[in-house]
Amino acid sequence: MNFQPRGISNQTSPGSYASEVEAAAALLKTQPTWNGVGAEAVARMRLQNRFKTGLDIARFTAAQMRADMARYDQDATKYTQSLGCWHGFIAQQKLISVKKHFGTTDRTYLYLSGWMIAALRSEFGPLPDQSMHEKTSVPALIEELYTFLRQADSRELNDIFRSLDAARKAGDEAKEEELISKIDNFQTHVVPVIADIDAGFGNAEATYLLAKKMIEAGACALQIENQVSDEKQCGHQDGKVTVPHEVFLAKIRACRHAFLELGVEDGIVVTRTDSLGAGLTQQIAVSHQPGDLGDQYNSFLDCEEVDASNIGNGDVVITRNGKLMRPKRLPSNLYQFRPGTGEDRVVLDCITSLQNGSDLLWIETERPNVEQIAKMVDRIREVVPNAKLAYNNSPSFNWTLNFRWQVFDEMKAAGKDVSKYNRAELMKAEYDETELAKQADELIRTFQADSAKRAGIFHHLITLPTYHTAALSTDNLAREYFGEQGMLGYVKGVQRQEIRQGIACVKHQNMAGSDIGDEHKEYFAGAAALKAGGTHNTMNQFG
Repeated sequence: MNFQPRGISNQTSPGSYASEVEAAAALLKTQPTWNGVGAEAVARMRLQNRFKTGLDIARFTAAQMRADMARYDQDATKYTQSLGCWHGFIAQQKLISVKKHFGTTDRTYLYLSGWMIAALRSEFGPLPDQSMHEKTSVPALIEELYTFLRQADSRELNDIFRSLDAARKAGDEAKEEELISKIDNFQTHVVPVIADIDAGFGNAEATYLLAKKMIEAGACALQIENQVSDEKQCGHQDGKVTVPHEVFLAKIRACRHAFLELGVEDGIVVTRTDSLGAGLTQQIAVSHQPGDLGDQYNSFLDCEEVDASNIGNGDVVITRNGKLMRPKRLPSNLYQFRPGTGEDRVVLDCITSLQNGSDLLWIETERPNVEQIAKMVDRIREVVPNAKLAYNNSPSFNWTLNFRWQVFDEMKAAGKDVSKYNRAELMKAEYDETELAKQADELIRTFQADSAKRAGIFHHLITLPTYHTAALSTDNLAREYFGEQGMLGYVKGVQRQEIRQGIACVKHQNMAGSDIGDEHKEYFAGAAALKAGGTHNTMNQFG
């Protein structure tokens, strides 16, 4: 049975349907007291539970992701995408929808956002993205995502098994052969998860311990950022504080050790730099000689020259070009970098990370602009030619306004008439059908493809999409249902759309596993099984 979505050989691959049935039958012949256990039932349950552990998943998906990275190196149109998920059901529906609409899950991943865990999954209640949530909730969510994805496999296969039984009962051999081929070539819903480990939730040892839990839950890719763990901020907020490279490299090595200890040699470390928007550091780097990594980090500090006789109590000083320099220290005891050094620090961060175990880069930016990203990537690729990025297509950006501004500025620079546009008010709906807005929308539409080719972005993700879609759909439903539309607000806006668009969860009993449970009842109790899916089940109204 070929479960390989990308032709990757993997030890978790089951055999063909026929071979699985034969193997189960051979086993049952050796156990004469296992009365009533059917070989075909055993084979089906095995095929529905291909991945026995999270490590099985991590190894399988790491191989998928490595193959995708290699394919992207050959063809930049083969970039990958993901959506952030804060619940297993959201992940399940996303992958079911992808298979329904596109017939394959190729190059489709999931992103697990620390922001969404903090905002939606913490026992403390909604929290900002500052690593204050329980770190155990991160591996717990990874496990939940894969529980739902494995159930999606089980459900889809169960539907095929039911159709196979019906074809056999009808004596339709051609249909039977077609369905067995579907089983043998089934593509799993289990795809790579890029999981956010924030800044490691502590020192390198704490990073290692959490990384192990995340990998054991199924994560094949860990994304870690170069902020101070106990000062961590959302990448799109102010007040970010970075750490010297050696501190960050220790955490990269901690993640790599965790992968290797658990036998996930293909595991992927995604290193995020927040230096573009971070103007502060908590530490002055250790430097042993001019030009070393610590000296390079310190070279960006905002300093003032001092005389040795003017050094005060508690002052910290460094030497720069033979001069005694005092880094500017804030009342918070943090040191600040010189303004305008962000891009240079990003480039140094990225090259250093790639030279010390990182597989993918993540550059956090303040706006979505292909050329801004490409300018930094070009410099990185002068040193590491195959450097690749994961990029946050963040809802923190006002995409409409940013791209309308971009088009406005380009039109103005080209000498075109922009007198009918007010740059400060370009978000207004009255501009939606203008040529400027249409050009901006086209740039948004092609942003991922354009930046994959020009800026080395292998993976495009949206961190918080389902946070926003849940809020939007709930607002629409509440407005209609509690208003004049009453029940029609639900029927017209939700259920009727589910039916007409073929959304699987309109049969919510089936989605929750009712039909799978019925099959198990028959396996276990035979003719005495009391099934839920009989004539009086109202799910039959949905065909």
